Amino acid sequence: MFIKTFKTISKKDVCIAGGKGASLGEMTRAKLSVPPGFIILVEAFDKFLRETDLAVEIASQIKQMNYKDINSIDKASNVIRDLIHDALMPQDLEEEFLKEFKRLNTKYVAVRSSATAEDSAIASWAGELETYLNTAESNLIENIKKCWSSLFTPRALFYAFEKEIITADTQKKIRARTCKQLADCYPVGVAVVVQKMVQSGVSGICFTVHPVTEDRNQMVIEAGWGLGEDIVGGKITPDTYVISKKDWIIMDTNISDQKMMIIRQGNGIKEAKVPKSKQSKQKLSGEQIIKLAKLCQKIEDHYKFPQDIEFAIENNKIYITQSRPITTL
Repeated sequence: MFIKTFKTISKKDVCIAGGKGASLGEMTRAKLSVPPGFIILVEAFDKFLRETDLAVEIASQIKQMNYKDINSIDKASNVIRDLIHDALMPQDLEEEFLKEFKRLNTKYVAVRSSATAEDSAIASWAGELETYLNTAESNLIENIKKCWSSLFTPRALFYAFEKEIITADTQKKIRARTCKQLADCYPVGVAVVVQKMVQSGVSGICFTVHPVTEDRNQMVIEAGWGLGEDIVGGKITPDTYVISKKDWIIMDTNISDQKMMIIRQGNGIKEAKVPKSKQSKQKLSGEQIIKLAKLCQKIEDHYKFPQDIEFAIENNKIYITQSRPITTL
């Protein structure tokens, strides 16, 4: 078995499902509002590497990298990603992935990388890897391979050196051929989350502790029009709402003027203009803010630790698409 549904995964399964996958499974089991989905386990990528004989070639590229030379990292990244992209998916894996996709009974899914080092003690890997929204059956396999290969983007490779996930000693082991498999020289696995797509009118982030003042009696919600990638990527200035967790009062509201948003286009996304009538309008009503804040408090209570939570709202229903610990506290 190379797939597990969210219902069969918990927070203890980071080693097979990655940080994102384990969190989504944990919240699903806690009956929180998570869109349904499944996780392609780390072992599936390992099998792909074994059957395509790519592990040795990838290790060779890592061996040659000089992390102080951006050109060296770029070159290795391009070679590795091309190798993964060009390799054929093993037929049994492809059939299993497509079969599980059909069980979701949806036209579009979000395909998200989920690294085993994500939000761990050694590194917060969140944001280093890639996500593909509005993926259809026709480009599912392609986007799964892109998520796998995003483990080797220049940014991810540099981050691995910076956090000493890859070291000079690691490279020496590769040269000495003491690495039996890729994990011996690059000890970060990657699972892939496949989740029913939420076509959100509004999306955003909630910090269950004030991220600037670190006041644990306040939470901050950021919200913008459209899909959430603009906010996560810092491309727009969202609305900001500060909420008191003691009495559920909105303490401060800062409304942004948003001119662009991300929406679906075919099997992907595009930037579109926000209608003029909505550009300076508040994204969430007072009732929605408090409802969302209380839901996020439930998530913090469940994990017993402050959370950084991503949400999406479609047809006035709130969905939680990710939650991870705030590692900077």
